[in-house]
Amino acid sequence: MRKSLIACLAFLLASSTAVLADGASDGKVKIGILNDQSGVYADFGGKSSVEAAKMAVEDFGGKVLGVPVEIVDADHQNKPDIASNIARQWYDTEQVDAIMELTTSSVALAVQAIAKEKKKIDIVTGAATTDLTGKACSPYGFHWAYDTHALAVGTGGALVKQGGDSWFFLTADYAFGYSLEQQTSDFVKANGGKVVGSVRHPLSNQDFSSFLLQAQSSGAKVIGLANAGLDTSNAIKQAAEFGITQGGQHLAALLFTLAEVHGLGLDAAQGLTLTEGYYWNLDDKSREFGKKFFARTGKMPNMIHAGTYSAVLQYLKAIDKAGTDDTDAVAKQLHELPVDDVFGRGGTVGPNGRMIHDMYLLQVKKPADSKEPWDYFNVLATIPGKEAYIDPAKSGCTVTN
Repeated sequence: MRKSLIACLAFLLASSTAVLADGASDGKVKIGILNDQSGVYADFGGKSSVEAAKMAVEDFGGKVLGVPVEIVDADHQNKPDIASNIARQWYDTEQVDAIMELTTSSVALAVQAIAKEKKKIDIVTGAATTDLTGKACSPYGFHWAYDTHALAVGTGGALVKQGGDSWFFLTADYAFGYSLEQQTSDFVKANGGKVVGSVRHPLSNQDFSSFLLQAQSSGAKVIGLANAGLDTSNAIKQAAEFGITQGGQHLAALLFTLAEVHGLGLDAAQGLTLTEGYYWNLDDKSREFGKKFFARTGKMPNMIHAGTYSAVLQYLKAIDKAGTDDTDAVAKQLHELPVDDVFGRGGTVGPNGRMIHDMYLLQVKKPADSKEPWDYFNVLATIPGKEAYIDPAKSGCTVTN
């Protein structure tokens, strides 16, 4: 009798464990959008990325595996320690299943390390460093919208081909800036160009005068702005005051998006060359998404916003395909499922977690050529994903999936 009872209890326990393995483990799926909502990158991603995430949930139907999907968000203030504390709290006590967006490379690297430790999914759309799918890769980490290599291939490659064969860099003094400068430098040199110097500036810098004077005196044909957000905008404004472009030097905004062009204005931004993974006015499909996004936010989306939409949508597709929100099962599907949405357009995910998709080389229009509000870019070229991104086998990632 005792043996029969023990056997029965063991069977019931095994059955209940099997049931929990399928479906959503806690009756919901919870996604955290963690980014800069008040600082230098607030327009770059910010609250608009949160809206993009909510759009993806709504377009998916609001539920997955029969349970509701919830979006939560927080401002990490571009500080890895604050981001780490939020991530641990979300994962440990608030039942967050995945964290996404993660603007700022130092933040993204810190949170990805925690996600790996906790065996949770993270999908980065806002940060740029290739280390996320290189030496710091994770079986549960994914990099979605762009990276420093893609930017270097796009903007750097275009200017070298146009004769911009000598460079000086103004670089943000943290992981993202270093990576962007290094990737672009390597590409410039590989194509016969040279780097004549560089200078680093603090994040959220206000006065670029001393840095710009060094760049101007270097005589470089191209001044590469290895920064982003308001730092890039402020550097461009102050460069105009010094007459740098009038003197024949070209400014290369290595990470500049539609949001920053809008903030700067066409008068100041005209002629800039940049690279994005999405443009709202590319075709009918992009315009449809852009107008839906505009109705909610009052702005057109850049690649961070569209990339966040895509990442959330793909995560929900992966859960649905796996039939469970178990991390290993979902990660497997994220690696295997093709990406087919307004952003990914036939994208694939490599074994290192890098989502490989086409990028676009863009040039900011002259004010007279803009036909409607937010019509800011001429599309110069489409850069195939296999050219834009590092071959996963050469990325330095040792994780196999």
